[in-house]
Amino acid sequence: MAHRAGRKEESRARILASAGRGFRKQGYGGLGIDALAKEAGVTSGAFYGHFKSKSAAFRDAVTAGLGELQRAILDLRATSGARWCRRLVDFYLGERLACDLSESCALQSLTGDVARADDDVREAYEAEFGKVVAAMADGLQGGSGKARRADALALLALLTGGVSLARAVKDQALGKEIAEAVRASALRITQHRLATPNGARKGT
Repeated sequence: MAHRAGRKEESRARILASAGRGFRKQGYGGLGIDALAKEAGVTSGAFYGHFKSKSAAFRDAVTAGLGELQRAILDLRATSGARWCRRLVDFYLGERLACDLSESCALQSLTGDVARADDDVREAYEAEFGKVVAAMADGLQGGSGKARRADALALLALLTGGVSLARAVKDQALGKEIAEAVRASALRITQHRLATPNGARKGT
């Protein structure tokens, strides 16, 4: 019985990962259940066996994607010391800007569709987004908790909005200009708020 349950969870995780890539690349309106199931290599019936609707699959893809971002921030904080935030900025405006849209950050690629989604999706998004904000704010130093939270929100908005704009324009030079402007602004925010995981201040 446990083996069967484990296989079911593996199947669900595989379908969810495939759906997440599909939603990132084509948007919520770009794929129906049949297409999502086909991309995952399962029947539509099998898809419904794990998710009661496309909206439910989208909600879970959003929460899974934001969970990945939270874990990435925590990992950088644990492994990169005082330079964790600078490295996050470089990664977001480098690899995450250049990768295929299907592999992009959920915060950047799915937020627009979340804004048009039902309350269930938006509530789930808000809960997971709060964890991302906390992970970033807790890695910053100086000022009050409210000030660090404000900087975390500003950084996330800059990075996700900047990547969205840079991806949207056809002119590569303009896209690079956008990314460089966002990077400069993001680093100004982090200049005095970089901290090691235990909170000891180090130079940037």
